[in-house]
Amino acid sequence: MSYIAQTLADTATLADSTTTGKGFGAIGYGLAAIGPGIGVGIVAGKAIEGIARQPELAGQIRTTMFLGIALSEALALIGIVAGFIF
Repeated sequence: MSYIAQTLADTATLADSTTTGKGFGAIGYGLAAIGPGIGVGIVAGKAIEGIARQPELAGQIRTTMFLGIALSEALALIGIVAGFIF
């Protein structure tokens, strides 16, 4: 094989090996965002149920709801950081 043909073959092999894992971080973050999305929906729904049952505790329920949403969203942020790192 000539030198030029060998160089082109090596370049093609190198390009294939560097682009093999592209996009897995986005897929990983997409999967990591499913859990917090479901969690926020459950927390908000249960808070609405609680406020409907006992309207006098609306302030305390709302505070607890915001804490639950913040903790769930922290998982999403950890997921996006892990996507950038790995």
